[in-house]
Amino acid sequence: MALSTKQVDTRGAPIGIFDSGIGGLSVWREIVRQLPDEGTLYVADQGHVPYGPRPLDEIRRFSSGITEFLLSQNAKLIVVACNTASGAALHALRAAFPETPFVGMEPAVKPAAEHTTSGIVGVLATPTTFEGDLFRQLVHRFGRGVDIRTQVCPGLVESVEAGTHSSPTTVALLQICLAPLVAAGIDQLVLGCTHYPFLRAEIERILGPGIAVIDPAPAVARQVGKVLQERALQNPGRARAQHTFYTSGDGPRLADAAGELVGYRGTIRHLAWIDGALQPS
Repeated sequence: MALSTKQVDTRGAPIGIFDSGIGGLSVWREIVRQLPDEGTLYVADQGHVPYGPRPLDEIRRFSSGITEFLLSQNAKLIVVACNTASGAALHALRAAFPETPFVGMEPAVKPAAEHTTSGIVGVLATPTTFEGDLFRQLVHRFGRGVDIRTQVCPGLVESVEAGTHSSPTTVALLQICLAPLVAAGIDQLVLGCTHYPFLRAEIERILGPGIAVIDPAPAVARQVGKVLQERALQNPGRARAQHTFYTSGDGPRLADAAGELVGYRGTIRHLAWIDGALQPS
C-alpha cells in the first residue's frame, strides 16, 4: 500500500503489551513466535501486582496510565495481556483512545464449550475477571447448554511472580483449587489469567490426561496479526525486531523471570508512577 507524503509510516513501530506483572510474558512469547518481524514494548506493572483483588476503577486508572506511556513510546497497537485488566478496562480504553487498536484477553469459553463432551467446563481466573461484564457476555454467548464451573485460586499469581511456580507449596495450592473442578467432572479447563500458563505443566499433572487445558495466548497472537494486517500496520521487516521491557517494580526480579520463562535476557528499564502517570526513573 502506497503512503502519501502526509501520512506517517507507523509500520515499523512496536507493539505495546502490558500486564500487572510477568503473566503477560506468556502472551509476549506467542506474539514474538508468530510475528518475528514485530518489535515490542512490554510493561509489567509490578508495583501494583496482583490486579485481581483490586477495585475495577483502580485497574482502569492503571491501564489508562500504562496505555498513555506506551503511546508516548509510539506503540502502534496495544495488547492488554492481562485478563483482569481486559475485563475491567478494555471497553474504557477503546472509548478513551479511539484511534488506537487494542487486543485484549478473554477466557476461552467458546473453544471449551465447543470441544467439551462431558458438558462441564472449568474456568480458573481471578475474582475481578469473573465479576466483569466481559466474562458474563462470554458465558451468555457461548456457554448455553454447558455447565461452566468457575474457580479462583488466591496466591497463584504471587507464586509465579516469586518464581516458585513449581514449588511443593504451589503444587499443593493447585491441588486444593483444582479438586472441586475435577470432582465436578470437567473435561476442559480454561486458563483465565496470563500467569497461569507458566503453571501448565503442574496443572496437567494434577488433572491427568482426560482434561484438556486451554491457553488463549496463541489465539491472541493470531488476533494481533489479523489486526495488523487489516490496518496495514505490519512491519516490512527491513530491520531486526527490537524488544524493550519496563517494570514499575523490581527490575532484577523481572529480568530473572523473563530469562527463565521466555528466554529474554535484555535490559530491563524502570518506571515510576508519579501523579497517576508512568515515567522513566
